[in-house]
Amino acid sequence: MTHTLHEFDRWAEVRAALADPALVPELPAGNDGPAGASVTWLRATVARFCSGEPHRRRRALAEAELARLEPASLRQAVATAPEGDVRTRIVRALAEALGMPEPGAVAEAVIVVAGAYFGGGNAAADEAVARLVARLAPDPADEAALEAAANQIGLLVQACDATTALVEAAADSGDAPLARVLREDPPVRAMRRVAVRATRIAGRQIAEGDVVLLDLATANRSHAVPLTFGAPPRVCPGRAHALALADGLLQRPLTAFARLHHQDAPLLLPNAWDYASAAALAAQGFPAIGTTSLGVAAAAGLPDGAGATVEATVALARRLGQGSFLFTIDAEGGFSDNPAEVAELARRLHEAGASGINLEDGRADGTLASAELHAAKISAIKAAVPALFVNARTDTYWLGRQEEGTAERLAVYEQAGADGVFVPGLSDPDKIAALTAALVVPLNILYTPDGPTLDDLAVLGVRRVSVGSLLYRRALAAAMATAADLRAGRPVDCTALSYSDVQELAAPDGASWSST
Repeated sequence: MTHTLHEFDRWAEVRAALADPALVPELPAGNDGPAGASVTWLRATVARFCSGEPHRRRRALAEAELARLEPASLRQAVATAPEGDVRTRIVRALAEALGMPEPGAVAEAVIVVAGAYFGGGNAAADEAVARLVARLAPDPADEAALEAAANQIGLLVQACDATTALVEAAADSGDAPLARVLREDPPVRAMRRVAVRATRIAGRQIAEGDVVLLDLATANRSHAVPLTFGAPPRVCPGRAHALALADGLLQRPLTAFARLHHQDAPLLLPNAWDYASAAALAAQGFPAIGTTSLGVAAAAGLPDGAGATVEATVALARRLGQGSFLFTIDAEGGFSDNPAEVAELARRLHEAGASGINLEDGRADGTLASAELHAAKISAIKAAVPALFVNARTDTYWLGRQEEGTAERLAVYEQAGADGVFVPGLSDPDKIAALTAALVVPLNILYTPDGPTLDDLAVLGVRRVSVGSLLYRRALAAAMATAADLRAGRPVDCTALSYSDVQELAAPDGASWSST
C-alpha cells in the first residue's frame, strides 16, 4: 500500500503535529530480533518507538529512572568526570548516576549501539546490546526486567547523541546562550512521524500510515519558542538532565550567586529594604538577599515602578556592598528605555557589590514594554557586565496582560542572555510546569500564601522563589498593630530584637557604633 509523505515547516503546523497523539515516531525497519540481544529488539522495546499502553508503561519506566537523578548533581558529575570525548563523558556520568556497574564499560557499549540505533544495524551493535542487557537484566526469561533494561539503555543512547549534538553546537557558537543555540542550531533539525490513525494538520488530511516530515530548523526561524530538544508540546522527561549535562561539559563559569540557582533545592530569596533588614536575613542563614523596589520606594516617600528611585536604589546597593552577603537589586525596568543607560546602571550596581539585577518589562501605566526593547536591555547589560546575573521579569500575569504570550517573551529574554526569568503573579501549577518544561534558564516564581508551597514549586521545576514586598508589608503591619494596641491599652507582645542587636545589624562588617 502506498502512503503519502507530508512535509511541514511552519511553526504553528509543526507544533500541532507534535501535539497530535495520532502521529508517533516512525518505527525503523526490521523491528524483530532476539530479545535482549539486538538493536532491532531495543528499538521496538523503548518508549520512543511505541504507542498506546506500551508507550505509557515504558515512558513511566524512564520517568522513574530520571526521578532519581538531580540535574544539578549531573552537572557537577560530568564537569568533574575523567577526561574523554564528549559522548563517553556524557554516558559515563549518566550511567554512574543511575548506579550501573562499570560505567566506563557501559559507555563504550552504548556508543556502539548509538551508531546503529536510529537506522541500520550491525553485529557489533547487537553484541553491545547483549552485553548491556546482561549487566542490567541477567535473567533473560524475566520479561519485565528486559523491558526495564531496554528503557535504561534507551535513555543512555538518546542522551549520547542529542546531548553531544547540543554541546558541539554550543561550543561552535562561542558564548551564545544555550537557549539561542537550541533555536538557531537545534540538535535535531527534523523529525519523522507516522500516522497510527487518520488525522488532520493545518487542514490537510493525513491517512493512517502516512509519513509526516517536520522541519524544526525552518520552523524555529519564525518563532521565539523553539520546538526542539524535548520542549513542549512533546515534553521529554530527561530534558532538564540533558541540559545540565551539556552545561557541565561546556564549563561556562558560574558566579557564586548563579550557582545558587543550580542546586538540588530552589533558592528561597527574601527581599530586604535597607541594610539592617538585609543583614538580619543574612544572619538567619539565607545565602543571598534580594531587595524590594516597593520597600525602597516607600521608605524614601516615592512611588514604586515609576522610575523615581534610581539614586535610592544605587545608594542602597552601595550600603549592601559593605556587607559580606550576596545580594541582587530590584531595578524596576532599569529606570530608562535606553539600553546603554540601563547597562551603565547595571555596571554601577555591580561595582557597588551587587551579584544580580532584577529587570521588569511592566510599565508604570500598566502596560508592557515590547519584548524586543526588554531583550535589548538584557543584551546590553550582559555585554557590559557579563558576571552580573540578569533575572528578566515579565509582568504578563502581574498586570493581567498578554498572559498567552508569556512563554514567547521568556524565550526572547533567555535568548538575549538572561540568566534567569521571573513571572510574578503566576501560581497555576500546570502553567508553571509548562514554562519550566520549555525554559533553559531557571524560573523564578513569587511566593504567595494561597499558591503552591515551596515543596510544590520545587517539584514543578522552579529554581528560585522570591518573597517580594511581603516582609516589608508585614513589618509595617506589625508596627501599626503594636502602636494601635498601645494606644488602646491592649496587651502588647514586646518580643523584638534588642537595641544592641539592631545596632550590630545596622553596622557594616567591621564597623561599630557608639550608643547615644
